[in-house]
Amino acid sequence: MAHVRPIVIVKKKVAHAGHHGGAWKVAYADFVTAMMALFIVLWLLNSSKQIREAVGGYFKDPTGTSKLVGSGKTGAGDNFTLTKDNMNKLKDELQKAVRKVVDFEKLKNQIEMTVTSEGLRIELMESEKGTFFASGVAEPSDDGRQILVMLAQELAKLPNTISIEGHTDSKPFVGRGNYSNWELSADRANAARRMVQENGVGPHQVTQVRGYADQRLRKPNAPDDPSNRRISVVVQYLDKPEPEPKPPEKTPAKKK
Repeated sequence: MAHVRPIVIVKKKVAHAGHHGGAWKVAYADFVTAMMALFIVLWLLNSSKQIREAVGGYFKDPTGTSKLVGSGKTGAGDNFTLTKDNMNKLKDELQKAVRKVVDFEKLKNQIEMTVTSEGLRIELMESEKGTFFASGVAEPSDDGRQILVMLAQELAKLPNTISIEGHTDSKPFVGRGNYSNWELSADRANAARRMVQENGVGPHQVTQVRGYADQRLRKPNAPDDPSNRRISVVVQYLDKPEPEPKPPEKTPAKKK
C-alpha cells in the first residue's frame, strides 16, 4: 500500500495597516495649523488698519506689558511707553525723525524739545516771517503741515495722551472786529489738533486743546519776539503699571 503524504496548508498572517505609530496625526495637525494661518492672513488682508496693528502689536508683545500696538518703524514708538524714567529716549527718537524732514536745515532752529514736569514738550516756534503759521492765520503753512504730519505718525505709536497749546506774542491782533490773540491762539491749537488726528493720532489721544494768547510768553523780557508765537505739543507721562502682588508663600505643614 502506497504511503500518502499529508497535505499541509500554510496560512500566512497578513498584518492590517491600521497602526502607523500615530504619524498621520502629526501630519494632520500640521495641515490644520497651516489652514488656520491661511485664514488669519486672509482675514487680516480684509481688516482695518487698526486691527492689523493690534494683531501685530500682540505678537510683538504677547504679555501686554508695553501697552502698545503699531509698527514703530522709526523707533519712536516700537514697544515704548513714555514714563519719567525713559522720557529722554523718546526725545532722542523724535529728534531723529525730525531730521529726516526735507527742510530740516531751515526748520531746526524753530523746533525745540524739552523735558518738563508734565511730559515731553515739543515747541514749534515762529520766525519773523512766519514758519508754521503765516502772520494772523489760524491754518498751518506747508512747513507746519509737514512737521505736524510727521509728529502725528510718530505719536500715534504711543499709548500716551497729548495736549496741544497755542501761544502768541504781545502784539495786538489787528483785523476782524473783536477777534483777538485769544481766538487766534485757540484756533491754531485746534488746527494742529485736526492735523494730527487726520494723520494717525487717535480720537481719544488728545485730551486738551489750550489757547493762552500772550499769557505764557517764552521770552517775558521780549514780549514781541516772534518765538513767543508757537504751538506746543505736550506728550504726557504714562504711569508705569503696578506689578501684581505675589501670592503669599505657603509654609510646609509640620509633621506631627
